[in-house]
Amino acid sequence: MGQIRLAIICDYREEKWQSMDLCAQMLLQYLSEENTSIQAVQICPTFKTRLQKIPFLGKKRFAYNADRLINRFWDYPHYLKQQVKNFDFYHIVDHTYAQLAHVLPPERTGVYCHDLDAFRSLLEPAQEPRPSWYRAMSRRILQGFQSVAVVFYSTLEVKKQIEHYQLIESSRLVQASLGIAPEFTITSDPIQIEEIGEDPFLLHVGSCIPRKRIDILLEVFAQLQAIYPKLRLVKVSGEWTASQQEQIIKLNIPNSIIHLQDLPRSTIASLYRKASAVLLTSEAEGFGLPLVEALACGALVVASDIDVLKEVGGQGAVYCPLTDVSAWVKTIDSLLSDLTTTHALSLRLSQAQKYSWSHHAQIIAQTYLKLAGYYSDENSIC
Repeated sequence: MGQIRLAIICDYREEKWQSMDLCAQMLLQYLSEENTSIQAVQICPTFKTRLQKIPFLGKKRFAYNADRLINRFWDYPHYLKQQVKNFDFYHIVDHTYAQLAHVLPPERTGVYCHDLDAFRSLLEPAQEPRPSWYRAMSRRILQGFQSVAVVFYSTLEVKKQIEHYQLIESSRLVQASLGIAPEFTITSDPIQIEEIGEDPFLLHVGSCIPRKRIDILLEVFAQLQAIYPKLRLVKVSGEWTASQQEQIIKLNIPNSIIHLQDLPRSTIASLYRKASAVLLTSEAEGFGLPLVEALACGALVVASDIDVLKEVGGQGAVYCPLTDVSAWVKTIDSLLSDLTTTHALSLRLSQAQKYSWSHHAQIIAQTYLKLAGYYSDENSIC
């Protein structure tokens, strides 16, 4: 059998979901380098601005979000319809783009499910009430998600949730854990970051959306700074919400926070290596890329004790009860007070070694090759 053509259907870059862009980039790279049976081609149309061009309205958040919806639900499907004939199989990198499956042959399409956040208003309407238009949009995405031949997932916790809500039959689920980009290693050329200086700092990498529990992060940092006045908090990515800005002022820590945006991976890796500790205060995650990236850099990681982070971090990280601020402060204080301890550096590095973009790409490749008739179940690595 000849080479199969696999469309890698990516997020719009303009949406700035860096983790989704990374997943697409790594999959394309490793499929191209390591699998001669598949020709992987990136698919992503040009993002069209409409409302953002309107004077006075264009700079409002509403205009950007409206343009996003039009591009996702109108422009992208129409673009993809013209591309269908050029490929044998189709891989949607981000499950929140699963509405695109409606214009693809379902028996030859797969979706990567990172978490169930996009469907929460349908699955738990009491916990996440949303307007009817939002639920209709989510339903369209979910129906596309449920129509495909295979759904990939990152962790057993995500699989557990999919099965709990009976979204997809287990026979269509394939685990393909995420990996660690080459920049994230314990040794590398030092990178000077002018904003950081020489003061010790705690590091958080990620967005400021509610499930990241930035309120816990800020409260923990404020209490630790009372103990260590020179301590700083370095926040990479995300935009503060109004309530988070108010909390920062109330805690009197605005001058102790360094907020950095749009950093290259090499610079983030350098921050991991320099940080006194990396904090992950999330109440929910699908995987937690910063956790394994930090471990690969040898960083000390303190994370909330939710099941998914304990699954991914194993014995390489330290865990605290999510809402127990005093436990976070006590744990981090004990670590900062004795920086000569390595807290089992070997455990951190060995845990990180369990995750590989190469293996991620191998599993996805072999799954599509199996659908194409290349492999039987006995020969599959999935």
